Amino acid sequence: MTLDPLLTAAPEIRLHVAFALVAMIFGPIAIFRRRRDRVHKVLGYTGVAGMAGLAGTGLMIESDFPLLGPYGPIHLLSLYALWSVGAGVYWAWRRKFGRHEAWMKSLWFTAIGVTGLLTLLPGRVMNRMIFPDAPDAGFGLMAVGGVGLALLWLWQRKPAKAARRA
Repeated sequence: MTLDPLLTAAPEIRLHVAFALVAMIFGPIAIFRRRRDRVHKVLGYTGVAGMAGLAGTGLMIESDFPLLGPYGPIHLLSLYALWSVGAGVYWAWRRKFGRHEAWMKSLWFTAIGVTGLLTLLPGRVMNRMIFPDAPDAGFGLMAVGGVGLALLWLWQRKPAKAARRA
């Protein structure tokens, strides 16, 4: 493992990674903790700021597969993330906490989970950092991460299913 690919990357990529770390650390703590209190709000706003920054800087990075100028398919996920941040905050302000929770969970699973796994594709900065000598190993980690995300998604949905039956 080496930090050289990140340290030599363009400034927008380094900023993107910094926002990703904020969203990865604070987002799930706010989403998955049981109590909804002041700590939840502080962690939530921090995670949302990280997610908005992550999506915004994502739009500044040129695509590996450009379709429209410098933009490619992955930029649609950045637009979705920005929309989700807005929708999640809107529903919290309206005190519709079920909708707020659904938007925030969807945002985290999509933006951090799916998009995060895509950073492991060979040739991308994270892949070059983690697997400098064996870039194809990223596919294995993507598979393991995908299974982990699926299990986490199933686990977190279980209480909602039981509550609907009651």
